[in-house]
Amino acid sequence: MQGRKTYQEKLFIQFQLSDYVPVDNFYRRLKETLDFEFLYATTSKYYGSEGQKSIDPVVFMKLVLVGYLENLNSDRRIISTAGMRMDILYFLGYDLGEELPWHSTLSRTRQLYGQEVFCELFRRVLGQCIEKGMVSGKRQAVDGVYIKANASLDSMVQKDILEDAENYARELKENEESPSPRSVEMKKTKDRHYPLLRPKKNPHNDTHISPSDPDAKMSVKKGKAMALNYLGQVCVDTASHMITHIQAFTADRKDSMCLPVLLPQLVDNLKEQGLNMEELLADTGYSSGEALKALEDNNIIGYIPNRPQFIYERVGFTYDHDGDYYICPNGKQLTYRGTGMSLGYLNKYYRANKKECNVCPLRDKCTVFKNKSRGALIQETVDKPYYDRMHLRMQTRKAKILMKKRQSTVEPVIGTLVNYLGMKRVNTKGLAQANKCLTMAAIAYNLKKMLKFSPKKRIDNLQRIKLAGKRLVQLIFDQLDLFVPAT
Repeated sequence: MQGRKTYQEKLFIQFQLSDYVPVDNFYRRLKETLDFEFLYATTSKYYGSEGQKSIDPVVFMKLVLVGYLENLNSDRRIISTAGMRMDILYFLGYDLGEELPWHSTLSRTRQLYGQEVFCELFRRVLGQCIEKGMVSGKRQAVDGVYIKANASLDSMVQKDILEDAENYARELKENEESPSPRSVEMKKTKDRHYPLLRPKKNPHNDTHISPSDPDAKMSVKKGKAMALNYLGQVCVDTASHMITHIQAFTADRKDSMCLPVLLPQLVDNLKEQGLNMEELLADTGYSSGEALKALEDNNIIGYIPNRPQFIYERVGFTYDHDGDYYICPNGKQLTYRGTGMSLGYLNKYYRANKKECNVCPLRDKCTVFKNKSRGALIQETVDKPYYDRMHLRMQTRKAKILMKKRQSTVEPVIGTLVNYLGMKRVNTKGLAQANKCLTMAAIAYNLKKMLKFSPKKRIDNLQRIKLAGKRLVQLIFDQLDLFVPAT
């Protein structure tokens, strides 16, 4: 006989939320693993002793974390999703039917707290990962990624227009307090003082700005459309793919400019947990004199391919360190003529006598003689010793292996953050708020890795590797015995 289910709500029901959340549920395990109690002491300075009670700091941080764990890029969606999920309610400490905080409370509280609150949570999660043996700390890989800002290119205005608008608003406010004939005249010529309808021509970061988010900068990635972005820098431990540091910069900065800034913070994150960083892997975008200096100042061995403009050795030209000059294949000197900026780099210029170059028999084959009105020119960066040492290091077999390891380590982590952990677009305004978003995305990533980590499984794998190594050594010895002459 065919069955038919009929539904009728019960007026009274005995229900306990913890009974319906499985023991192996992610949020139940997270609630038992991570302690948020430190937030009460850390955030106490942001509140007074009187007035209406605010949202619980622990509840706020858990709700924000849920947004990144569930890839929800909207405070409204975080609240609506949490209200429909029993496991999330249990994680938050709420019961069925209990009203959740209003979504606007999340954005206001996020702006209220400083970056140090989010960084403290990141360090605590990283510390737990290190205690479990998930981070070696010896070798780190770094890479950058553009993150869409919460602003539109269509809203950009010229900087001089924005300055005119600010000046007009300031004068208008002053004149409202004390009206004068000048204020009446300004009101009549409002369009002239505030010409927002002026057409935009070839917008650029130097000429245009977003009024809603001045820190958002125009940038473009190969194969992508131009957009207002932030630049995120992600540092990953190569042994376990755990994020050890993350930081946001304005998108008009180069990767090489970011490295000297983030390097001390990366080293401190590991030192606080008793780990010493020894090596750093990065791509060519991080190659600059300042970046290489920062690595050596922190006693870190870098593996960064030099930029294409750098020339390690000029065929036929010999450099004299004592006299600071070059000798060309014809035996003539290219003397030091001065130092100047070129393409954002500080360079030294060495030039030969133009009369000698014009009568030189090797002039047609000379690689540095390009202008008949002037002598041969060699342009060399002032940081050449740093590039030389990096060039020699990158020729080793170890460097080639590490470059492949860098690509397979940090790039998948960035892909996970962008596609699955809410880092494709920030839902805040300003660089300081973008930093908080990136930090929470990194926390969510590390927590997922930590809860999936199984020490027993890792030990089993190590034992298998050791056993395979012993078998390989035995096989080699067995093969060598075949070539030993019989006695």
